[in-house]
Amino acid sequence: MTERTTTASVGQRVTHRRYVPYSHAHYAGNLVDGAYSLAAFGDVATEMCIVTDGDEGLFASYSDVQFKAPVRAGDVIEISAELVRVGSRSREMEFEVRVVGRGTPERGASAAEVLDPPVVATTARGVVVVP
Repeated sequence: MTERTTTASVGQRVTHRRYVPYSHAHYAGNLVDGAYSLAAFGDVATEMCIVTDGDEGLFASYSDVQFKAPVRAGDVIEISAELVRVGSRSREMEFEVRVVGRGTPERGASAAEVLDPPVVATTARGVVVVP
């Protein structure tokens, strides 16, 4: 087996943006369940591992998951991961979901607005392991 090299360093960030489709609404008021944010964290963590280590890595744990504001169908969210600790095989990251856009159906069926400032919806810390 060949030894891999890493470019991982504290402070590196990966950010994704996506629209939350209405097919993901799970509760009244078009609320999306918290698992949606956790899945998004997995996606940015995977990209971080690919960028830094050339491997998708494996998620080992989440800690301090906080649901601070709702995520709704029709939102545009920004998901980020920032490396906060780099071990020989482990990578600890801080995650954040921010709502940057939101539908405003009271103004019209397809009306929406950019949120300035964005609303922090979910935060967490997590550890991934790379081979």
